[in-house]
Amino acid sequence: MPDKISHPCVRCGACCATFRVSFYWSESDPTLTPNAVPIELTEKLTAHRAHMKHADSIDKPRCVALKGEIGTSVGCSIYENRSTPCRDFEASYESGVPHLRCDKARANHGLAPLTPNDWQN
Repeated sequence: MPDKISHPCVRCGACCATFRVSFYWSESDPTLTPNAVPIELTEKLTAHRAHMKHADSIDKPRCVALKGEIGTSVGCSIYENRSTPCRDFEASYESGVPHLRCDKARANHGLAPLTPNDWQN
């Protein structure tokens, strides 16, 4: 696996600007969850779910924690405190197989799908 500097995701960020990130509300409660998602960056979605605020409209969701330019250089300002869906999201070929959601997010931003070659140093 490539090191953090060459990791394809630090050049992409498309998933963070394509999908709404929703999670169980307790992930943003520091009394219940170590390294909780900062509550000020979340909004209530339902009685049991929260989601990350968006910097843009709902038509173009971009997580407020995403910093940088999509497709060039990005980072998560709360990386150590990111929610379960963010921790679980896998890029195409990160584990040797394609992932359609990653491919869809990249296509949504005019980026080609990742290939196995993107994971070589």
